[in-house]
This record gives sequence, C-alpha cells and structure tokens, in this order.
Amino acid sequence: MKTCLHILIVSLNPGEKLKKTLNSIFSQTYKDYRVIIKDGGSKDGSLQDLTDNGFLNDHDNVSIIQKPDKGIYDGMNQAIEAMFDQLGSDDHYCLFLNCGDTFHDDTVLERVAPYLKEYDGYHIIYGDQYNLIQQCTVSSSPQINEFSLYRNVPCHQVCFYSTTLFRKRAYEIRYRVRADYEHFLYCCYELKAECEHIDVIICDYEGGGYSETKENRKISASEHKEITRRYMSNAAIKYRLIMLLTLAPLRTKIAENPKTSHIYNSLKKRIYSR
Repeated sequence: MKTCLHILIVSLNPGEKLKKTLNSIFSQTYKDYRVIIKDGGSKDGSLQDLTDNGFLNDHDNVSIIQKPDKGIYDGMNQAIEAMFDQLGSDDHYCLFLNCGDTFHDDTVLERVAPYLKEYDGYHIIYGDQYNLIQQCTVSSSPQINEFSLYRNVPCHQVCFYSTTLFRKRAYEIRYRVRADYEHFLYCCYELKAECEHIDVIICDYEGGGYSETKENRKISASEHKEITRRYMSNAAIKYRLIMLLTLAPLRTKIAENPKTSHIYNSLKKRIYSR
C-alpha cells in the first residue's frame, strides 16, 4: 500500500515541543503516513533525546535529516526535497506542522483521508484551526476567491497539499515571512490548483511564533504588498481600500484579543456558513 501522506516538521532547538508534536501524530487512528523531521542543527539535545531514549523505536516511518539551512523556508524546502527522494515519481499529499503544534484530536487524519484519496493533480484540501492563545476555533474561508486570497490564506498547518504543487518549485526563500503565502498564490494563479474546504479542525495552533514578532509583522506587511501586486496587479489596490474601509486593523485586534476573539470568530463562522 502506497503511503498517502507525508508530514513535514522543521525544527531548530525545539526542546520538548518536538515530542509534543510527534506524540499527536503517533496517536492518530489513521496510520498511513510518513514523518520527515528536518532539523537545522539543534544544539539543545532534543534530537539525540529522541534516539537515545528509544522514543522512535516503534516508529520506522520517521526520517530525520539534520543539516544547516538559511531559515525556516529553506528548511521546509529541504524537507520537501527529502520527501521527493522517498516518493520517487509518485505523488500523494503533504502537510507541514511546526514544533509545538498538534493535531486537534486523534481522529483528524482518519476524517481527512477520504478526501486525500479522492483527488489527483493540483489540489489543496484545507480545514480549520484551534488557536491555543485565543482559546477558540478560527474558521478558514469556505471559498477561495481573489478577495479571500488577498485577505489571507489558510495557515499551512491546516493544508493538505498534493505534492505535485511542489514539483516545479517550492518556497521562494527571499520572502522571510510570507513565502508560504506566496506559494499558495502561485498554486492558485499559476498552477490553477483546486482548493476545497472541509469541516474539520485540523490542528491546535500554538501561536506566538516566528511570523508574529513585532519586527516580522512589519516585514509581513511589506511582503504581502509585494506579493499581491505581483499576482493581482491593480486589483490589489481595490482590495486594500476595501480592507481599510471595513476597519480591518481594528478587526484584527479584536480577533487576536483572547477576551474578544471567541465572539469575533463565532460571528465569522456564522457569516462563512451563509
């Protein structure tokens, strides 16, 4: 039986977070997957702990690649390269999980698997996330159109990508914060990928990570502007104006505040359901 899914994890000095993520994978009722851990050169003993203490003894479907990289997206590209070495000419699906993120419950992959087996070609199957900081479910847009692509795209932790989407090229590492966003738009605009939302909470998102520091938020805004102009041309100006007129900065603050995020996301889900 061919492996249907590769789960790719990029790490650098993750401490106990890597074990937390792996435990959530190993507890899945669906077992037709492989895991690739791409480590950038951890010095905290986290990888050695996995092997020395026998944590991986019963899991021969886990590969560890440890070599230097130029950042998180270069590490993800190296994980993709290792995945293709295992797949050869075959194509299936892949999912990226960050250290500290976990599957929402033990049956996530079992519920997603029928959708993964149904399709071939260029596809992205995506669900929702549970934000641990906000303590609420964050629903993804049920339809991917140009305006939803401008606003934002589902985070990679809830996206199951057909591996064909990475055959021509992976992430452009010149984008320090938004390389995954750019690649999603590349999949939609250049490869004409079919995107389908499923009503499953895929992951518990830890939050507070790389892209959410004050410095990287500024970089993110700059890269978002460049990427949307690249793919949407003048339409990006129209969408930016709509966002400003609908008080997007204020809505973002409300959505990220643990005291108000539950109400905001509940309302958003009701709107999406219509």
